[in-house]
Amino acid sequence: MSSTFVTLAEVLEARGGPLEEDEVWSLLLGSAESLLDLSYKGKTLTLKLGHNICNIITPASLLLSTTGTLAFKNCAMTDELCAFTAPEMLQGRTISTKLIIVYSLGMTLYWSVDYHLPQNQPIQLSDSLNCLLLSMCEDMAHRRANLNSILEVCESHHKASLLPPPNKVIKQLVEDVFQDSVTGKRGPYPGYTEGNGASGETRRLSLDSEPKQGKLIH
Repeated sequence: MSSTFVTLAEVLEARGGPLEEDEVWSLLLGSAESLLDLSYKGKTLTLKLGHNICNIITPASLLLSTTGTLAFKNCAMTDELCAFTAPEMLQGRTISTKLIIVYSLGMTLYWSVDYHLPQNQPIQLSDSLNCLLLSMCEDMAHRRANLNSILEVCESHHKASLLPPPNKVIKQLVEDVFQDSVTGKRGPYPGYTEGNGASGETRRLSLDSEPKQGKLIH
């Protein structure tokens, strides 16, 4: 069965506001499963720095499909990607590809919960999710959470919280984008006053929401 993909950036743009916590947990679990599967299959998590191409995960390179799966596409290294790029990569030091990807995934999900929030409105996250995302975004690579530990925490949370399977949540996020394109309705996101956060930028991170052309990794 063929899949149609949308980017996380398109999901947020259609919604006009941030992801809910349960949606973040689902994307995190799905991403960890997909990345580990790629790793076990020996399908590259290699950063092709010599060609100025990388697998850094951003809102424009994290792809959600109509079948409920996730995929990732390579993107050109640009200034916009710096906010999602691990410090050791920016500094040109010896790097662990998996830990760089963990960092970029953590920053991408932080971006998704901060999207179009008003300046004076704090991000609403549970301590457990906030701590997990912080551990993914550690500046020191050796202190960063790894994919296996992330998967373990997410699976435990899903089981304890009786959350729906990630593929069901992903399908719904994609359906919402297509529904938005049909109805032409968009934001503002329920929960804050119209006009707040109307800019396409967040207070901590910003990224052009237009998807970049690149090679799919799935």
